[in-house]
Amino acid sequence: MHNEYFQTSTESGIAHLQLNRPERLNTMDLAFFSGLRDAVLALDDAGDTRALVISSTGKHFSSGMALDVFTGMTDAIDNSSPRARLSFQHALRNLMDCFDTLDQVRFPVICAIQGGCIGGGLDLAVACDIRVCTTDAFFALQETQIGMTADLGVLQRLPKIIPAGVARQMAYTSERLSAKRALAVGLVNAVLPDAEALLRHAMELARTIGSKSPLAVAGCKTAINFARDHSTSESLRHMALLQSAIFDTKDLAEAISAWHGKRQGRFDALSSLTTRQTANPHGPEPLLTIRASADAQSSHSENHSQ
Repeated sequence: MHNEYFQTSTESGIAHLQLNRPERLNTMDLAFFSGLRDAVLALDDAGDTRALVISSTGKHFSSGMALDVFTGMTDAIDNSSPRARLSFQHALRNLMDCFDTLDQVRFPVICAIQGGCIGGGLDLAVACDIRVCTTDAFFALQETQIGMTADLGVLQRLPKIIPAGVARQMAYTSERLSAKRALAVGLVNAVLPDAEALLRHAMELARTIGSKSPLAVAGCKTAINFARDHSTSESLRHMALLQSAIFDTKDLAEAISAWHGKRQGRFDALSSLTTRQTANPHGPEPLLTIRASADAQSSHSENHSQ
């Protein structure tokens, strides 16, 4: 798949999604979100992806949402009535769901970051399972710099990855977090010398994951995500149910045989998902049409009252 925002490829179960607008610093506009969601869901639907690597081209990973989107919002967003505010809330939730997809798919997602990972770029990165970066990488939440609160998941996920005080300082001040500091606080798992070494490391990590039973790996992701958001006792009950559902003696026997035989294990792919239903099959509602949507609802209400 290739579009103006990114290109995707798959080889031996390892998928690679690469942001490809270096001349725009890999900024995101509203269409980017639905494109990302659809591409990732397509990989999950097929069932044969073992791991996904997200990387980018150019000097920076992503400088986040394009400023012209925010500029347009100042004129387009109507928050003068409860109906208009409800429309805004619904549209924003749709955008959140696009990054949520990275958290919900069955395979691990590895984010390879070079240069700046700013604003929406960091929202994307923290929704991934694993992050690695280059020595020149830096991370920043710059929303307070333009007078708003970050709202696409980073404030909810980041404090569960790094110490809360560090996350708060980043959010309040818009200060940059260096690659060295990111490694020290656990935001990234490794720091590589340059973009070439970074991608090589990320793909090698993905291939290592891909060599394991995809059912076992999907079980790990499901269990870890559940434990992140629930108490230990709830998570243990969930684990018992999960393991009783996915324990596969065939995979167990193959993994042990491959280990003893010093060979690569041969595991079946996950089943394809043929009945997936999205909340909004047409993608996120464009934030810039909220005013028109709200006006239409208001007009309908007025006509009905007459």
